[in-house]
Amino acid sequence: MPVSAGEPAGQPPVTIGDAPDRDAFRDGFKTGLPTLFGIAAWGLVVGIAMVKSGLSVPQALGMTLLVFAGSAQLASLPLIAAQAPIWVIFATALVVNLRFVIFSALLAPHFAHLPWRQRLYLGYISGDISVALFLQKYPSPTPAVGKLSYLKGLMFPNWGAWQIGSVIGVFLGSTVPAEWGLGFAGTLAILCIMVPLMINRAALCGVLVAGTVSVLAYELPYKLGLLLAVLVGMVTAMVIEETMDKIKARRG
Repeated sequence: MPVSAGEPAGQPPVTIGDAPDRDAFRDGFKTGLPTLFGIAAWGLVVGIAMVKSGLSVPQALGMTLLVFAGSAQLASLPLIAAQAPIWVIFATALVVNLRFVIFSALLAPHFAHLPWRQRLYLGYISGDISVALFLQKYPSPTPAVGKLSYLKGLMFPNWGAWQIGSVIGVFLGSTVPAEWGLGFAGTLAILCIMVPLMINRAALCGVLVAGTVSVLAYELPYKLGLLLAVLVGMVTAMVIEETMDKIKARRG
């Protein structure tokens, strides 16, 4: 990995992709711009759901600002409302977010050289779509000019859109009638975002299997069917991808 000349002793190595680059940031922003409306809508739905689940406005605001994980928030809300054991709530949120372990493994070759505080910060503001769009542009960890700025151009607006939508949802939660069906609107919004990200057979199979399991396991207590569906879907996608890679390797 190229390192700038004259790097001070004890300082982390700096690559050509770490320097601030306005053009790259703007490029990342433009790439992620079409997804921001859906992200804000999804945040709006989660904000409303938090209040409807019994959280106070300060509690809901604290949750969205600290957790910043819509799927985990939605998965844990019915458990909180049902007064499920705390370990079930944490286990559900942990499993739902296991995909971020995969995201971290995919991003590590690009940014493992950065200070841990900066990596922790980037990890907090990372999202599914931001990571997917970044890896589409930079599939190789080879350093490139503006790589970090491009990632920030994806992540910052994504985080902002989510928080704006979520905060609005928190304050509207007590006034929006349930018959408006905003929950279903949010589901449609996230589907429009996620469908284009199913770029290969492994991802498609994982989604189909997870969807099937979630329906079959709907009657499990504490919404554990969701947890089971995520696990089975992830394992399915990983197994299929690994199998396909081996087949391709054999064929040369």
